[in-house]
Amino acid sequence: MALLKRLYDKLHLTINISKSAVASAFGRKFLGYELWLARKDEIKRAISYKAQATFKQRIRELTRRSCGRSMTELIVPLRRYLLGWKAYFGLAQTPRVWRELDEWIRHRLRAIQLKHWKRGTTMHRELLALGASAKVARLVAANSHRWWRNSRFALNNVLTIAYFDRLGMPRLS
Repeated sequence: MALLKRLYDKLHLTINISKSAVASAFGRKFLGYELWLARKDEIKRAISYKAQATFKQRIRELTRRSCGRSMTELIVPLRRYLLGWKAYFGLAQTPRVWRELDEWIRHRLRAIQLKHWKRGTTMHRELLALGASAKVARLVAANSHRWWRNSRFALNNVLTIAYFDRLGMPRLS
């Protein structure tokens, strides 16, 4: 590190000591990426945990449940952010992470949709209009104030990925 500092001083450059180190590349983060060792000693790129946490926090800000916007209005800024994030981290070699983030976003959007419908009677009516079975619509409407829990299993068959595709929501995976 001392050698690098002397070389950079000659070029009138400074080294940020808190970000720089002379160490193994594994366990270090670089521009939101980290390296990991796969089978057969193959080195792969992954999205760092800090970048994923920042991503989730930004999605929470963009999709606040108390914002009073329709689903199509909600997807416009979300679409812009997701496409940019996907382009930046497109070199990552972790398909499971992409799939989990994609599922988490859609789960969040389903919960928001349920909150927009508010009452159980509205949920029941809207779910039937979207093609849900009477049993599923009744099950979701019975627990009308448990948006996050309700937006998981039974609702996945009604508010499908194709539903969000029609709204213009991009896929990460």
